[in-house]
Amino acid sequence: MATNQLPLAKKDARLYMAFMYVTYTALLVGGLMGLLQTLARSGKYTLPFNINYYTILTVHGVILGLVLTTFFIIGFQFSLMEKTVGISDKQRKVAWLSFWVMVTGTIMAAITILIGEASVLYTFYAPLRAHPAFYFGLAFVIIGSWIAAFVNFRQLYVWKKAHKGQKSPLLAFMVTINMLMWFIATIGVATSVIIQFIPWSLGYAETINVLLSRTLFWYFGHPLVYFWLLPAYMAWYAIIPKIIGGKLFSDPLARLAFILLLLFSIPVGFHHQLTEPGIDPTWKFIQVVLTFMVIIPSLMTAFSIFATFEITGRKKGYKSLFGWFKKLPWKDVRFLAPFIGMAAFIPGGAGGIVNASHQMNALVHNTIWITGHFHLTAATTVILTFFGITYWLVPHLTGRRLTPRLNKLGIIQTFVWTVGMTIMSGAMHIQGLLGGPRRSNFSEYAGGEQVATWINYQIAQTVGGTILFIGILLMVYIFIQLTFFAPRGVEEFPIAEEEKNAEPTPKILENWYLWIGITIALILFAYTIPVFDILKHSPPGSPPFDWPIGRG
Repeated sequence: MATNQLPLAKKDARLYMAFMYVTYTALLVGGLMGLLQTLARSGKYTLPFNINYYTILTVHGVILGLVLTTFFIIGFQFSLMEKTVGISDKQRKVAWLSFWVMVTGTIMAAITILIGEASVLYTFYAPLRAHPAFYFGLAFVIIGSWIAAFVNFRQLYVWKKAHKGQKSPLLAFMVTINMLMWFIATIGVATSVIIQFIPWSLGYAETINVLLSRTLFWYFGHPLVYFWLLPAYMAWYAIIPKIIGGKLFSDPLARLAFILLLLFSIPVGFHHQLTEPGIDPTWKFIQVVLTFMVIIPSLMTAFSIFATFEITGRKKGYKSLFGWFKKLPWKDVRFLAPFIGMAAFIPGGAGGIVNASHQMNALVHNTIWITGHFHLTAATTVILTFFGITYWLVPHLTGRRLTPRLNKLGIIQTFVWTVGMTIMSGAMHIQGLLGGPRRSNFSEYAGGEQVATWINYQIAQTVGGTILFIGILLMVYIFIQLTFFAPRGVEEFPIAEEEKNAEPTPKILENWYLWIGITIALILFAYTIPVFDILKHSPPGSPPFDWPIGRG
């Protein structure tokens, strides 16, 4: 039996499934909050029990944007590392430590949000102020993820030491890149939370430097998007080819794309702050240029994936111009869900270009267009790919099979999700172009023709959100079936192999000192002078006002 078909040891599967349990609990809770949010914004429904709109908005963002994604990614990446480089007993124990530290932080943050002491949204911008336990919870989640990152680094180090002169397995290389990016990026938000927010929330500091806190957040906030996206890229590059019966297109190209994503994902946070005073326009422009550089590895990825599709089809004998495309395994949900995610990334990427552009950003900044873009990229491209991974990963971990019935139900779920997100995200984009604000429950605004127009598009979002919640219920049902009730069996862990005559991978692509050094140099270039200016010239911040949607 091939290694990829061999089931994992139960002690390892339990660890990875623990992350999946949190993931799908978060999906259900966060999805319900999203449904309530769209209903409230439509003006047709009043939240029960005097629930604060901004509380459910915070829960939705934190639970889905931070908790679901982080737990799924770390659990998935642990499974990839074990399959490619292995895991020792000591590493497994430390991995469990990372899980429980993250769970502790999640519970602390969740409690403060649910009791109304941290309705500060997932961006927690100052001068909104939460209970100190919220910030301590965030710190624990970050620390737990760092523990996981160093377990991954150790796994690759041990493997390289035992296989001197050999190139590392591609998926292990990709995981290491992603966790390296995550570690470097979270230093910013951790600094802000520990040095600024916690002393301020405890009352030890009377003011907070708002511009510095936002700058440190977006130093982290933009690479957060790539932290979500890179595991999807891992599946596209190295797993989907196996599912369609093909081979890895190019190992060097995949590694180079991930290196470029590392280099150009972090020093670009100012493109989220283009409308903010206190930052020199020159540095904003420089970071916009660096932002657009990420288009290169994105196009490399698109070329690699579709080249894989065509080469695989040609090898199977399909000779017409698009015959290979017609014969892709459309009835296999493990392929269909990620493919629709890929397709959604085309308009999602175009919207990202708008967001990062000086002039066009001024039109859409702080409108619900941004929310629509967020749902098109994170909630469609990334989440549909994660669903596609779930269909084979969970049964592999639980010793069960993806049955034809569950596969069919998964296809239905994929189309339900696609229809719901198309309606909701499309309405958000249009409403944003008409000036509809984000984060606001404008169904409570005074009347007027403009507000009435916004409400009409909000009703469309409610329809889309309702369809999406049906998709969430379907996905949670499938997860439960794959975990506990599907027939016993062996589900393959699909990892694509290289072509036998593939070109060798240049050793420079695994020169970690070089790529980490360039990354640090780019960050220092992009941030040193602007942050120095912020510290020197900006006011210390706003006093701790008693804001209606913050703790006060």
